[in-house]
Amino acid sequence: MNLINKPIGGYPELGLNKFTGYHDEALHLNTGRNCLEYILRANEYKKIYLPFYICDAIFEPVNKLDIKFDYYHIDEKLDPVLTSALNDDEVFLYVNYFGVKMKTVEKLAGKFKNLIVDNTHDFFSSPLNGIDTFYSARKFFGVPDGAYLYTKNILSDTFEQDYSYNRMEHLLIQIDKGIEEGYESFSRNERSLNRQPIRYMSHLTKALLGNINYEKVKKQRKDNFLLLHKKLGHINEFKIEADKIGAPFVYPFLCAKGKEIKKKTVDKKIYIDTYWDSVLNKVNGNSIEARLTNDLLPLPVSQMYSYNEIDFLGNYIRDMIFII
Repeated sequence: MNLINKPIGGYPELGLNKFTGYHDEALHLNTGRNCLEYILRANEYKKIYLPFYICDAIFEPVNKLDIKFDYYHIDEKLDPVLTSALNDDEVFLYVNYFGVKMKTVEKLAGKFKNLIVDNTHDFFSSPLNGIDTFYSARKFFGVPDGAYLYTKNILSDTFEQDYSYNRMEHLLIQIDKGIEEGYESFSRNERSLNRQPIRYMSHLTKALLGNINYEKVKKQRKDNFLLLHKKLGHINEFKIEADKIGAPFVYPFLCAKGKEIKKKTVDKKIYIDTYWDSVLNKVNGNSIEARLTNDLLPLPVSQMYSYNEIDFLGNYIRDMIFII
């Protein structure tokens, strides 16, 4: 009797260790936006409240399910400006911006019965009991896709398994030729994730995530964040409680010259993202959301970067404040 379920022989496999990953208790899905779709479907919400300051990808499941939505503003601390209570079939979504707003998440959990926490910027934080929360793997690690969902309501649907082997090109090019050579492929991969149905996380992504030293990553990200804060905290217009942070996504540096600095950094091969251009089409030019889009520099604190690299980055940004 054959008691094995895979072939014997053939060619060598990719030598990935079979360690467990992170968020093992969560549902393992393909994308963060599909985690949101899962929540909306499972709870049969009729309306969702969304911040103006958010990535457009979040609207994909909202539009797909034809759910009503209203916007809300945030203040200079990135806390929501609340104006009304929720009905039973309505839900409030809050982004744990940059991975530094967990205290606000805790406050909102005490205020709203129906709350969704977008923790795509805070991979290592723990979900609050009974609060629907989702995370993104590819924002923190070199994987082609992957997301985690904690939810109190489970759908009866059976979803297909995702496959990721055809989304690995940008990661492989980066190893051989560098990140700049792989950027076009990276952009194609990002577009390929649009309008994907809910699927379970691929075996490849799970295997890659099972090879990460998570404690080392957490320490490196926190150390990098604190180094930038030491150099820039005194001139950062966004005030950060550095003693409360875990392992954030980026270091959010806000200054009046942010837009001009961002243009200059490219000359030093420092690539700083903008969160998010589309916001400017929805808000007043004098709003905090417009200010964040234009002048906030989300400085990288990734585990990919050493002390020397982050030290250089901090010194360069600090010097640019006084040069421009």
